[in-house]
Amino acid sequence: MLTYLDFEKSIAELESRIRDINNLESGEEINIAEEVMRLEEKRDKLLRDTYNTLTPWQKIQVARHPQRPHFKDYVENLITDFMPLAGDRAFSEDVAIMGGLGRFNGQSVMIIGHEKGHDTQSRLTHNFGMARPEGYRKTIRLLKMAEQFDVPVITLVDTSGAYPGVGAEERGQAEAIARSTEACLGLKVPLVSVIVGEGGSGGAVALAAGNRVMMMEHAVYSVISPEGCASILWRTSDKAEDAATALKITAQDLLKLQVIDEIIPEPMGGAHRDHALTMETLGHALEAALNDLSALGGDKLKSLRREKFLNMGKISL
Repeated sequence: MLTYLDFEKSIAELESRIRDINNLESGEEINIAEEVMRLEEKRDKLLRDTYNTLTPWQKIQVARHPQRPHFKDYVENLITDFMPLAGDRAFSEDVAIMGGLGRFNGQSVMIIGHEKGHDTQSRLTHNFGMARPEGYRKTIRLLKMAEQFDVPVITLVDTSGAYPGVGAEERGQAEAIARSTEACLGLKVPLVSVIVGEGGSGGAVALAAGNRVMMMEHAVYSVISPEGCASILWRTSDKAEDAATALKITAQDLLKLQVIDEIIPEPMGGAHRDHALTMETLGHALEAALNDLSALGGDKLKSLRREKFLNMGKISL
């Protein structure tokens, strides 16, 4: 059963009416087929109009939708012969970040990403995609392995941020994030990063310092969550909607600011409405990006990546 967001009430009512009519007995006088077609056309127009004019705050709600595809879904649909790799070889395993070797369209790749979970139990298991230091140290280990075996890396980012707990800070959360970002920047194999949901703070950048950085159409990417920003600036999370607008967190804003390279279209109504089409679209985007980068040597990939991030925010006087 699809979960509807606050701004989708009218859409929910129309889809409820469509279901009710479809359940009518054939003996009813109403022309069921015609009525359903009329309502579906009305629903599609409303859905299109709504999603073409989403505010930044509404995009955050879409990016956080509980039925949006997560890392495991992408791996299951896009990667074959997947071999998960666990542990940072120093402290423990952190399943907020998952990764392993597999084949994408027949090509060997290392794929790494945040996993939020799909229900209460799995969300608790994966800590809602908020990684601890060992998650980022595992990422570093997998990046080095990819370079050793000369295979490209795909990272899928979906986190509200790194875990802020005392234990994580005691084990060097900031250092682990910085080292992971450094490992991304120094990699001598292609690195394609996709923000598929939330891209929050350093916890996202640690996996997203790629040669090609792409965002799903309704994903968000920011230095801090709107709630956190509002709490700092206005001392209340009630201003989160204002913060979302000011932060310029949407894919459309970030493409204009040249923080990302490409926007990947989502099915009308968001990725959660059509997983199959989402996988197909993302698969084509990843294939094109990897093909573009495959001809470049290791030193060239590293220098282009470094130049790309050093140029962000540069102002010509």
